[in-house]
Amino acid sequence: MARAIVFHRHGGPEVLQIEEIDIPGPGLGEVRIRVKALGLNRAETLIRAGTYIETPTLPARLGLEASGVVDAVGAGVDGFSSGDAVSVIPPISMTTYPTHGEFAVLPANHVVKNPANLGWTEAAAVWMPYLTAYGALVDLAQLQPGEPVVITAASSSVGIAAIQIARKIGAVPVALTRTSAKRQGLLDAGAEYVIATTEEPLSQRLRQITGCENIRVVLDAVGGPMVGALSDAMSKGGILIEYGGLDPQPTPFPLLAALSKTLTLRGYLVHELIRDPNRLEHAKAFIVDGLASSTLVPTIARTFAFDDIVEAYRYLESNSQFGKVVVTL
Repeated sequence: MARAIVFHRHGGPEVLQIEEIDIPGPGLGEVRIRVKALGLNRAETLIRAGTYIETPTLPARLGLEASGVVDAVGAGVDGFSSGDAVSVIPPISMTTYPTHGEFAVLPANHVVKNPANLGWTEAAAVWMPYLTAYGALVDLAQLQPGEPVVITAASSSVGIAAIQIARKIGAVPVALTRTSAKRQGLLDAGAEYVIATTEEPLSQRLRQITGCENIRVVLDAVGGPMVGALSDAMSKGGILIEYGGLDPQPTPFPLLAALSKTLTLRGYLVHELIRDPNRLEHAKAFIVDGLASSTLVPTIARTFAFDDIVEAYRYLESNSQFGKVVVTL
């Protein structure tokens, strides 16, 4: 028996419970991990609320990220041994392979040995944000050295990962945040420019920074009416990548800008990268190199104890964090 996070009904963080459950051994092609730290994600708040792309059968478990020690190795697995320090590439189904517990069983191809310079907390904060940012900016948009990239919700873990990845390839990150409270933190994280969207005229500032319609790539987690201003500032043939919907307001389709500039408005899920072994291997190599050289450094907003999982999610959903929220065991 081991402790795990379980929810019996949909709702807010308060529906999460810590329960004793049976933990199976690893099956064919699987690895079991004794978990040391968990990274929290918006996707987990959605599945808990009943609004995720995956519909769980209740009671259900959840969790997409973890770091820890290999505890057991299933048949057919090469390259891992008990005692290896590892972290988890987000599974396609978090109800089939949940990570929020003292133990997690994952397919071996979703387990990565940690670079020696990463602790448990940092290792639990890697794969969802960095794979999402890499997949959108490098794999999909083919961001080039010297060109600007606009990153909304820039103080999120994905936003900070996108800033660092843009820097690593020589692009120019333009970070968007609601107020100027996080301006200095974003500049310290590597943003070349920061725009506070509730305090500054967005279209005007983008043109001042990048020149008239000189933005080819936008990475947006917000949606809502701001999509219109972003589209207006983009260059012909640009790509606006939507990977979230933090703004509860409707997102109008920017028809005139899309037509006149032949824009691509593209929904993106990290699953499309994870499902493709070749693309995933390229992403892993890029990220591991960045972690080992410290050009990619996970930013930890705050850590919580496992027993405080409800408070950890309340903090995540407050939107006050800068970087990743991590739970330690």
